[in-house]
Amino acid sequence: MLDLELARIRTHRNNISRYRRLLKTKLSELERRFIERRLAEEQAALEALTADALPAAFTLPRDSAVPALRGAER
Repeated sequence: MLDLELARIRTHRNNISRYRRLLKTKLSELERRFIERRLAEEQAALEALTADALPAAFTLPRDSAVPALRGAER
């Protein structure tokens, strides 16, 4: 399941990169609006997917700082 979710994340990131590259080119106003809308949709989909797929993977509770780092804060 994780492989499928990572593949979806990678696909959204690739699409976002593609749309950003397209926005740097000469486009008609209609094309630009379409690409901007698709970019926003891809970003929203990526955010939703990463929130579901990786909710706690990169977060730590506030009180659980690494003990070795606590001494370094002083």
